[in-house]
Amino acid sequence: MADFPGMVNTQTSSNEPQRRFGIPSIVDVNFIKTIPGILLLAEIVVGLLVWALIASTNYTTIPAYGWVMFVSVTLWLLSIALFIMLLLSLHERLSSVPWPLVLFVFYAVATVLYLTAFLTDAASVPLNNSYLGTSAFFAIVVTLLYTASSYFAYLGWRSNGQNAAATTVPV
Repeated sequence: MADFPGMVNTQTSSNEPQRRFGIPSIVDVNFIKTIPGILLLAEIVVGLLVWALIASTNYTTIPAYGWVMFVSVTLWLLSIALFIMLLLSLHERLSSVPWPLVLFVFYAVATVLYLTAFLTDAASVPLNNSYLGTSAFFAIVVTLLYTASSYFAYLGWRSNGQNAAATTVPV
């Protein structure tokens, strides 16, 4: 009992962000390891493939590809913004926003928009253009990825902040 005061550590923490491998703790590296994080990264990569394949052709001769480009580029940019926001934990600073509902609505709308873009893309592919055919394949892959993200966002929204929400959707 005499050595008890010597075992007590009274050091307080500082206001500076702690660093993990040189990265400030404001970056939530664990988000990338979650299923929603992996799906979001895959949506960004495959979404890039969709619009890059279309942009590498003379798509202006087929007016329907304007819609596909609009959907793919818009959702690609919004997904990047969402990824950065979740990675940097900026959503925690906006506590008044119901993030599980916002994520569910975003992914549900993205799924519907990408489904229409895929159908437009697949129906408009000329027989002699393999780039546009490949873009249709990747468009359905992105549609399925957004569908999976919608499912996990729905689970997070319906769990109302219980333990399951922390493992499926960042709150």
